[in-house]
Amino acid sequence: MSNDIQQMMQTLGQKARKASRELAVATTEQKNRALLSIADALLAQAETLKAENKKDLEAGKAKGLDDAMLDRLTMTDKTIAGMAEGLRQIAGLKDPIGEIEHMNYLPSGIQVGKMRVPLGVVGIIYESRPNVTIDAAALCLKSGNATVLRGGSEAYFSNHALAACIQQALKEAHLPEAAVQVVQTTDREAVGEMIAMPEYIDVIIPRGGKSLVERINQGARVPVIKHLDGICHVYIDDDANTDKAVKVAINAKTHRYGVCNAMETLLVAESRAQEVLPILAKAYAEKGVELRGCEKSRAIVEMKAATDEDWATEYLAPILSIKVVADVDEAIDHIAQYSSGHTESIITENITISRRFLAQVDSSSVMVNASTRFADGFEYGLGAEIGISTDKFHARGPVGLEGLTSQKYIVLGDGHIRQ
Repeated sequence: MSNDIQQMMQTLGQKARKASRELAVATTEQKNRALLSIADALLAQAETLKAENKKDLEAGKAKGLDDAMLDRLTMTDKTIAGMAEGLRQIAGLKDPIGEIEHMNYLPSGIQVGKMRVPLGVVGIIYESRPNVTIDAAALCLKSGNATVLRGGSEAYFSNHALAACIQQALKEAHLPEAAVQVVQTTDREAVGEMIAMPEYIDVIIPRGGKSLVERINQGARVPVIKHLDGICHVYIDDDANTDKAVKVAINAKTHRYGVCNAMETLLVAESRAQEVLPILAKAYAEKGVELRGCEKSRAIVEMKAATDEDWATEYLAPILSIKVVADVDEAIDHIAQYSSGHTESIITENITISRRFLAQVDSSSVMVNASTRFADGFEYGLGAEIGISTDKFHARGPVGLEGLTSQKYIVLGDGHIRQ
């Protein structure tokens, strides 16, 4: 690694650590004022933002970026207004920092409880979408964390223009400008250094495709909040209501295809397959969904044969695997073998079976009679999210403000000593 990049990242890390200590004691009013000021700055600088974004779009076209990537990269008046509205919404959320809970007097006479505190410095590595710069900065700021942002090279000019708006607002709110920093180079060596600085960065959050997340996870010396795949299941139980089952199974797959909370495998109890599968197959055909099924599924409805690879694939496309299972036990076993730990749902009217499913399925979100598409921070009432975590430590599921915090024990005494 070149000395210049290493020194640049070390300096950036030092500034972030210092800023995190100041942010940890910032008032809610200060943080909200900064968020609202960023929103105002975005709208005031809309023409500048679009001009800088145009540079990225022109460079992207020259590099041959596809239309979908260019669409994600584009900033318009509408997208800028959406960013500003998102900032205002986050300003309106309850501030979790400083909350104290579970204060109890113990026999020794001391009081012991827990206080919610920031994580410290959050590093976020992401691709293409400039709005992530604003979303990430806003959530980290509200939760009292300094943040280091490393966006994709394809959004270089857009991200730096957005960062200028953020730092102007931080200054006006009398908060450290280093509370939000954008890495100034597109050199990939900077990422390698960033994920190996536990003395300055407390957690890394990668936002992007599977290859990016795998690369970060393999090389990081800093804890990573991430999910690799969204292999989500819906199980239609023996005691499912047919109308609910059909409605949920269609929505979970076809509401949007290229998202991590879309259903990729449908499991159907054998006693219900003859009734439900023909109805669903017709609905999926109308929406252009390709079906791949087990032998029992194919005996009921015409579809391609599923392979072992299909059960372990996140399609992110109009393709669905279908398996007929004997009962809830086989469904749970299948999920345990192939799930990525993201989201699973059971459709049933049987309370006992639903409770078993909730208890035994080990994913970050487990649902009863609801579409997997609800696995989202906004839909969970978090206001916004910085990503989804399928890890089992600290944050799990959609990561909102509370997921960007930790808790420390606090002890209140009055000259108490241990006997």
